[in-house]
Amino acid sequence: MVTAIVRYKLPASIGYDECRAHFHKIAPNFAAVKGLISKHFIWNENGTAGGVYQWKSLADAKAFYSGPWLSGIFDRYGMYPEIEYFKVFAVTDNAKGAVEKFENPAQSLKRKAS
Repeated sequence: MVTAIVRYKLPASIGYDECRAHFHKIAPNFAAVKGLISKHFIWNENGTAGGVYQWKSLADAKAFYSGPWLSGIFDRYGMYPEIEYFKVFAVTDNAKGAVEKFENPAQSLKRKAS
């Protein structure tokens, strides 16, 4: 699993209410994105917005961010976003009452071979 944090600076013309309305409008469009587990639409009072995405794989994330989504961000905000990728080692999901731990596939293969 991969977490991607995407951030961009909003133009002064897009405040809290406008950003919230836009995110509410587009959120359903992410339901069918290949490899996307979840997306948190984020906003900060300093004018930064974006998303925290959970992906099944880095390849799924990079494919999405290099497609039409990227040009849409540039067209809407006049800049390209900052994107950081993180490997996920564990997830505590209090809503589900579950903890998931993820192993490195290379380490799993080494243990099986031993």
